[in-house]
Amino acid sequence: SVAGPLRPVVFCHCSQCRRQTGLHYAATEAADADLTITGETLRWYHASPDAGRGFCSTCGSALPDLQMNGAPLKVPAGSLDTDVPVRPDAHIFVASKANWDEGLEDVPTVARLPT
Repeated sequence: SVAGPLRPVVFCHCSQCRRQTGLHYAATEAADADLTITGETLRWYHASPDAGRGFCSTCGSALPDLQMNGAPLKVPAGSLDTDVPVRPDAHIFVASKANWDEGLEDVPTVARLPT
């Protein structure tokens, strides 16, 4: 949970985020002091010298990134237990966007997996 303000969500299309999520990473930011993670299953993958990607070792869910350089924490929007009170405002690293991640407006939407 986050007790403080959140930055608007951004969709990151970089190759690392695409590999982690399968499409793009929807993230917001929060101050380290405002974040509370409960449970003892948090683990880190050190993706670079400046950051580690957090994940739950029980279910594999993406959790906030560890920032070694003092930057705000990147928080996966879907990892919060409550609705995110901010809207998306940007797609970033679009030069790395997956070639099939275009023209998705015409793809049918369904409420749940068909049986």
